[in-house]
Amino acid sequence: MSKIKVLLVEDSPVAINIYEKMLSSSSYIEVIGKAGNGKEGLNLVSQLNPDVICTDLQMPQMDGLEFTRQIMAHYPTPILVLSNSVQKFDIDNIYEVMKAGALDVIAKSQTASGDNSESMQNELIVKIRVLATKKVSAIPLA
Repeated sequence: MSKIKVLLVEDSPVAINIYEKMLSSSSYIEVIGKAGNGKEGLNLVSQLNPDVICTDLQMPQMDGLEFTRQIMAHYPTPILVLSNSVQKFDIDNIYEVMKAGALDVIAKSQTASGDNSESMQNELIVKIRVLATKKVSAIPLA
C-alpha cells in the first residue's frame, strides 16, 4: 500500500518540525512538502498532488482561510486545519474554515510544555488516515 502524501502549510518552523516528526512516526504517512504560507502552499499543491493538506490559519501573505478557499476551488484536496484559532470557543473561525471546505480541525496545544503531544500525535495520524479516504468536490470561489 502506498503512503498517504501530506503537505504541511505552517509559518512556524518549530511547528512544522514537530508535525513532521509526529507524522513520520507513522508507517502510513509521508510528508512530501512544506510551505511557510498559503501562497507557497498553493504553488506546491499543483506540483506535489498531496492526499491531505494540513494548514495553519494565521500566516503571512495568504492565511489558511484564503488558502483553503483557493485549494477547494482549484485543487480539491482534503484539508485539516491545525491552528491556535480553532479552540472550542473559536466557533466563527471553525465555521468559516469548514464552510470554505476544510474537513476537520485540530486546536494546537495551549500548553508550552507540550505534555499533550502524544495524544495530539495520535489524533493527527488518525485524522489524516481518515481524511485520506475522503473524496472532496470543488467549491467555486464566490
